[in-house]
Amino acid sequence: MAGGSTRILPADIQIKETRDLPMESVVALYQSLGWSAAEKPAALHKALLGSHSLVTAWQGGRLVGLGNTISDGQLVVYYSHLLVAPEFQGQGIGTQLMRRLMAHYEGFHQHVLVADGRAIEFFRKCGFERAGKAEPMWIYAGHDH
Repeated sequence: MAGGSTRILPADIQIKETRDLPMESVVALYQSLGWSAAEKPAALHKALLGSHSLVTAWQGGRLVGLGNTISDGQLVVYYSHLLVAPEFQGQGIGTQLMRRLMAHYEGFHQHVLVADGRAIEFFRKCGFERAGKAEPMWIYAGHDH
Protein backbone atom coordinates (compact mmCIF):
# COMPACT_ATOMS: atom_id res chain seq x y z
CA MET A 1 0.00 0.00 0.00
CA ALA A 2 1.71 3.15 -1.21
CA GLY A 3 2.48 5.77 1.41
CA GLY A 4 0.18 4.13 3.96
CA SER A 5 0.54 4.92 7.61
CA THR A 6 2.64 2.61 9.76
CA ARG A 7 0.63 3.58 12.83
CA ILE A 8 0.08 0.77 15.28
CA LEU A 9 -3.53 0.06 16.17
CA PRO A 10 -4.74 0.75 19.70
CA ALA A 11 -4.20 -2.40 21.78
CA ASP A 12 -7.94 -2.92 22.30
CA ILE A 13 -8.79 -3.01 18.55
CA GLN A 14 -8.93 -6.38 16.80
CA ILE A 15 -9.06 -6.79 13.01
CA LYS A 16 -11.02 -9.88 11.95
CA GLU A 17 -12.01 -11.61 8.74
CA THR A 18 -15.25 -13.19 9.89
CA ARG A 19 -18.77 -13.46 8.57
CA ASP A 20 -20.10 -13.55 12.14
CA LEU A 21 -21.55 -10.07 11.91
CA PRO A 22 -24.64 -9.15 13.96
CA MET A 23 -27.03 -7.00 11.92
CA GLU A 24 -27.54 -4.62 14.87
CA SER A 25 -23.79 -3.91 14.97
CA VAL A 26 -23.70 -3.24 11.23
CA VAL A 27 -26.68 -0.88 11.34
CA ALA A 28 -25.24 1.02 14.33
CA LEU A 29 -21.93 1.57 12.50
CA TYR A 30 -23.60 2.75 9.28
CA GLN A 31 -25.96 5.03 11.23
CA SER A 32 -23.04 6.57 13.14
CA LEU A 33 -21.73 7.82 9.79
CA GLY A 34 -25.09 8.80 8.31
CA TRP A 35 -24.90 6.22 5.52
CA SER A 36 -28.28 5.64 3.90
CA ALA A 37 -27.61 1.90 3.50
CA ALA A 38 -28.57 1.64 7.19
CA GLU A 39 -32.17 2.29 6.09
CA LYS A 40 -32.19 -1.14 4.40
CA PRO A 41 -30.76 -3.29 7.21
CA ALA A 42 -31.68 -6.75 5.90
CA ALA A 43 -30.35 -6.02 2.40
CA LEU A 44 -27.19 -4.40 3.82
CA HIS A 45 -26.47 -7.37 6.06
CA LYS A 46 -27.07 -9.88 3.26
CA ALA A 47 -24.88 -7.85 0.88
CA LEU A 48 -22.00 -7.71 3.35
CA LEU A 49 -22.20 -11.43 4.02
CA GLY A 50 -22.11 -12.01 0.24
CA SER A 51 -18.99 -9.87 -0.23
CA HIS A 52 -15.93 -11.38 -1.86
CA SER A 53 -13.87 -10.15 1.12
CA LEU A 54 -15.06 -8.70 4.41
CA VAL A 55 -12.77 -7.28 7.10
CA THR A 56 -13.97 -5.84 10.40
CA ALA A 57 -12.51 -3.92 13.34
CA TRP A 58 -13.77 -4.54 16.88
CA GLN A 59 -13.30 -2.97 20.27
CA GLY A 60 -14.46 -5.78 22.51
CA GLY A 61 -17.97 -6.60 21.26
CA ARG A 62 -18.42 -3.29 19.42
CA LEU A 63 -18.02 -3.11 15.64
CA VAL A 64 -15.98 0.06 15.01
CA GLY A 65 -14.87 -0.45 11.40
CA LEU A 66 -15.63 -2.45 8.30
CA GLY A 67 -14.41 -2.84 4.74
CA ASN A 68 -15.66 -5.07 1.95
CA THR A 69 -15.06 -5.88 -1.68
CA ILE A 70 -16.80 -7.28 -4.72
CA SER A 71 -14.57 -9.11 -7.18
CA ASP A 72 -14.43 -11.52 -10.10
CA GLY A 73 -11.63 -13.22 -8.18
CA GLN A 74 -9.08 -12.88 -10.98
CA LEU A 75 -8.68 -9.42 -12.51
CA VAL A 76 -10.95 -6.78 -10.97
CA VAL A 77 -11.78 -5.80 -7.41
CA TYR A 78 -14.19 -3.08 -6.30
CA TYR A 79 -13.77 -1.74 -2.78
CA SER A 80 -17.40 -1.00 -2.06
CA HIS A 81 -17.44 0.14 1.59
CA LEU A 82 -14.88 1.31 4.11
CA LEU A 83 -16.26 2.72 7.36
CA VAL A 84 -14.72 3.65 10.69
CA ALA A 85 -16.91 4.97 13.50
CA PRO A 86 -16.32 8.73 13.93
CA GLU A 87 -14.74 8.52 17.38
CA PHE A 88 -12.25 5.89 16.12
CA GLN A 89 -11.11 7.74 12.98
CA GLY A 90 -7.49 8.85 12.77
CA GLN A 91 -6.19 5.86 14.73
CA GLY A 92 -5.00 3.75 11.78
CA ILE A 93 -8.05 1.47 11.69
CA GLY A 94 -9.08 2.37 8.13
CA THR A 95 -5.51 1.91 6.94
CA GLN A 96 -5.31 -1.54 8.50
CA LEU A 97 -8.65 -2.55 7.03
CA MET A 98 -7.50 -1.46 3.55
CA ARG A 99 -4.17 -3.26 3.94
CA ARG A 100 -5.96 -6.48 4.81
CA LEU A 101 -8.35 -6.12 1.88
CA MET A 102 -5.69 -5.13 -0.64
CA ALA A 103 -3.50 -8.08 0.36
CA HIS A 104 -6.14 -10.41 -1.07
CA TYR A 105 -5.86 -8.77 -4.50
CA GLU A 106 -2.14 -8.28 -5.10
CA GLY A 107 -1.40 -8.62 -8.80
CA PHE A 108 -4.97 -7.89 -9.91
CA HIS A 109 -5.27 -5.83 -13.08
CA GLN A 110 -7.74 -3.28 -11.73
CA HIS A 111 -8.58 -1.99 -8.23
CA VAL A 112 -11.62 0.32 -8.25
CA LEU A 113 -13.40 2.50 -5.71
CA VAL A 114 -15.49 5.65 -5.50
CA ALA A 115 -14.30 8.29 -3.03
CA ASP A 116 -15.55 11.71 -2.05
CA GLY A 117 -14.79 14.37 0.53
CA ARG A 118 -12.05 13.59 3.03
CA ALA A 119 -11.86 10.02 1.76
CA ILE A 120 -10.12 11.13 -1.44
CA GLU A 121 -6.86 11.99 0.32
CA PHE A 122 -7.05 8.83 2.44
CA PHE A 123 -7.34 6.62 -0.65
CA ARG A 124 -4.53 8.51 -2.40
CA LYS A 125 -2.33 7.53 0.54
CA CYS A 126 -3.41 3.94 -0.09
CA GLY A 127 -2.07 4.17 -3.65
CA PHE A 128 -5.23 5.06 -5.59
CA GLU A 129 -5.39 7.83 -8.17
CA ARG A 130 -8.01 9.42 -10.39
CA ALA A 131 -8.92 7.03 -13.20
CA GLY A 132 -7.52 9.00 -16.14
CA LYS A 133 -10.28 10.94 -17.83
CA ALA A 134 -12.94 8.51 -16.60
CA GLU A 135 -16.03 9.94 -14.90
CA PRO A 136 -17.69 7.95 -12.15
CA MET A 137 -21.30 7.18 -13.04
CA TRP A 138 -24.08 5.48 -11.12
CA ILE A 139 -27.72 4.94 -10.50
CA TYR A 140 -27.98 5.60 -6.77
CA ALA A 141 -30.96 5.15 -4.48
CA GLY A 142 -29.30 6.83 -1.47
CA HIS A 143 -29.28 10.44 -0.38
CA ASP A 144 -25.92 10.79 1.34
CA HIS A 145 -23.64 11.84 -1.56
